[in-house]
Amino acid sequence: MSNITKLDKNILKIIQYDATISIADIAEKVGSSKSVCWRRIGRMTEKGIIKQKVTLLDAESLGLRVVVFANVKLTHHGRKDLTHFMQKIKQYPQVVECYTMMGGVDFLLKIMVKNVKEFEQFYWDELSQIDGVQETSSHIAMSEVKSTTQLPLHNCETSD
Repeated sequence: MSNITKLDKNILKIIQYDATISIADIAEKVGSSKSVCWRRIGRMTEKGIIKQKVTLLDAESLGLRVVVFANVKLTHHGRKDLTHFMQKIKQYPQVVECYTMMGGVDFLLKIMVKNVKEFEQFYWDELSQIDGVQETSSHIAMSEVKSTTQLPLHNCETSD
């Protein structure tokens, strides 16, 4: 883990909630100077702790009302087969998250679509057609209880 200080952690808590906040406001909230905050944010960006700054969109407002979690099991588990699937799945914008898994399935996908019909089309025309896909099982989310991009920083180690 990268070495971060308590001040770094406090800065991260603020900017992961609102990346548009000014350096002056961050400095005021953490009780430090603007130049110190600016340097620390730059250092954390260089180290890759801060990966990017984004705008979060409301999926439902954009018509993406169906979230599907799909388990995917491959026929073969060699590095070439896994790499092929990972490269292929990155091409589909409706797959917003993809994880390799331990246990009974190889991948877990989070898929966002307008409706069940669109998922059905994606499943038959794309997902099930990827070489090496042996089996899938899909679960449609009924409602969202919690969704956050904020990491739980309270347990992160600090250097001071």
